Amino acid sequence: MSLVSLTREIISSVVWKMEPIGKTIISIQYGTSQSTSDTGVPVVGMKNIQNGKVDFKNLPCVSLDEGEKNKLLLHDGDILLNRTNSLDIVGKVGLVEKPNGAVFASYLVRLEVDKTKSDPKFVAMWLSSFWAVQMIKKIATRAVSQANINPTEFKKFCLIPILPLPEQKAIVDVLGTWDEAIGKTERLIQSKEKMLDAYARDLFDRKNNGKYKGWKVVKLKTVLHEHGDKSTGDEEVYSVSVHKGLVNQVEHLGRSFSAANTDNYNLVHYGDIVNTKSPTGDFPLGVVRQSYAEDDVIVSPLYGVFTPKTFNLGIILDFYFSSPARARNYLFPIVQKGAKNTIAITNKTFLSKTLHLPVNERAQKDVAEFVYAAREEIDRLKQLTDKYKTQKRGLMQKMMTGEWRVKPDIVNQYMEAQS
Repeated sequence: MSLVSLTREIISSVVWKMEPIGKTIISIQYGTSQSTSDTGVPVVGMKNIQNGKVDFKNLPCVSLDEGEKNKLLLHDGDILLNRTNSLDIVGKVGLVEKPNGAVFASYLVRLEVDKTKSDPKFVAMWLSSFWAVQMIKKIATRAVSQANINPTEFKKFCLIPILPLPEQKAIVDVLGTWDEAIGKTERLIQSKEKMLDAYARDLFDRKNNGKYKGWKVVKLKTVLHEHGDKSTGDEEVYSVSVHKGLVNQVEHLGRSFSAANTDNYNLVHYGDIVNTKSPTGDFPLGVVRQSYAEDDVIVSPLYGVFTPKTFNLGIILDFYFSSPARARNYLFPIVQKGAKNTIAITNKTFLSKTLHLPVNERAQKDVAEFVYAAREEIDRLKQLTDKYKTQKRGLMQKMMTGEWRVKPDIVNQYMEAQS
């Protein structure tokens, strides 16, 4: 099937009339291939394109002469497009706003929009839509090696809806309401997570020993007990996720990775603490989490499983080890790493170090209730963010295709504003 046929198949459900994006884009330009340095001109890379926008914080620099710099300077309304990489990254777009003298790297191309014909925000939104993403992937996968976007094919075969500029702006404003709600909620989440982390840093600082009533520096072995219970053959196999804690292997990973015989798998009771002893994401020395599975489950025999003196103390230990920095501080001195990045640590060694912890049950209850409530609030805000994003995707699908139209009187207001 030809690229033209594939493109027509992809956009068959779109109501608007379409035209090649080359009629909307004035120019497509490659970025600089210069290596980054500590000084020079700030440069945007692929990792700075996030959620349809360009993040200009903490940029590396490149050394450019004045002519090259002026040629690559970003301007408000430019759109950056990942032109080559793995298929899940290629084609991602970011709208440029307030670039503050930044240029862009060679893995990106700059799209300059004809602002007399199209709103850059609308074009960026369209390029993030389901239909545009599918078209871009079809173009990118025609490359022989890794996915790559050919500018000539992109301009010719990536289509964009034809609709009046005032209606484009109206659509952008409507969808922008959801973006604003998402942004505010995400900033609130970040603020609450920072406050919770600051609370943890103060609590667990052993310099504060004696500052809090009922707190002491104690060895972990005095508050955790390795019960050694094994599978009975009736339990489900669980893994440990960085963000979700203990999760069913099939539900989390799509299939079970357990051995055929699980008789020697470790039994995990509700409230137990599990140490994975394997690198995962930001936790290169292993993940330590409390189990909130209501029924007994089993985990790999390589994992360490311990029962805390109280359930509330388990919440507090989970809270301590939820931070990559705190987990590393505890584990680094006692973990031995093998040649293939394997982690060697016995359960006895894991329990050998000290932490600043509440030994009084009242103190444990106070901290656990605060942490539990704070985490619940953050989880609710994350669910709300996901809800906003789902609503925006649904609305975007309807409006970007013309299935739902902005009311004429609202479009007229944008026309009057232009005149």
